[in-house]
Amino acid sequence: MGQIARYLEHYCNVSSFAARRARLTDLSLGSMSIGAAGKNFTIPLEPPMQSWREARERVIQMDRDCLAGLGRSDITVRQYTRPRGAHAVIFVVCALTYSPGFAAFVARVQPLVLALMIAIHVVEASIMARRLQRHNVAQLSGLWWQWVASSFIEGFGALQRVDALVQQGRREKDKQKH
Repeated sequence: MGQIARYLEHYCNVSSFAARRARLTDLSLGSMSIGAAGKNFTIPLEPPMQSWREARERVIQMDRDCLAGLGRSDITVRQYTRPRGAHAVIFVVCALTYSPGFAAFVARVQPLVLALMIAIHVVEASIMARRLQRHNVAQLSGLWWQWVASSFIEGFGALQRVDALVQQGRREKDKQKH
């Protein structure tokens, strides 16, 4: 999800799903036109720009305003990382609980464990969905489904991997400043 989509979300109250394929269609000194979800949206530039030299700084500031207004991070998660090491072992063990044989065993041994585990993983998947939104991953996109499904299956490990990607993005961004 890019800054054009954020403009629609913030200035026009368009959902992130509807804004996910937003395209800039026109830019004038006084407004910006964006197409998304079969509709055209116009965002007035207040105050209007005096010259085109202002355009770069203006759109950068608008994006900063969008990030702040939407409660989003300036770091965007753009990839999925698979579980490795201990996280891979946990992923496999958790995934086995969804296979009929192992799930039946768990249900016989302790029904509360299965219900509690599903409830915990639903909560973790919800936390992941909110975290992905904060880091500009379009809802219901392929990347979103990879992370949410991984979080539902393995839980905390997926959240740790997203946090590691965000920290890596932050370090790279900090290097660019110096």
